[in-house]
Amino acid sequence: MRGHLDGLLLAVLEQGPLHGYAIITAVQQRSGGALELRTGTIYPALNRLERVGLLHSTTQSSGERHRRCYDLTDAGRRTLANERTAWQEFTAAIGSVLNPVPPPETAT
Repeated sequence: MRGHLDGLLLAVLEQGPLHGYAIITAVQQRSGGALELRTGTIYPALNRLERVGLLHSTTQSSGERHRRCYDLTDAGRRTLANERTAWQEFTAAIGSVLNPVPPPETAT
């Protein structure tokens, strides 16, 4: 996941604000259980993404419990679009190496 965490976090927040545990759950569910994020990994990343203006957070209270909910900013949406494009280019390049298309046979 190295180098792709930001894109994963932005992608799960695209549909609306979520708190940290819901983000972890969304990534796990969307990946079919293949990706498990830890709180020690996502909270520093969420704080960093907020500092650079890709996320906005609000604190919501439910009784005694306070949760910080994160949402994409316009800059976060643009960054997510760029992340998707970069991912598609990356996977196409890797795919062309791992699964090369044989050259067409020439008629003689």
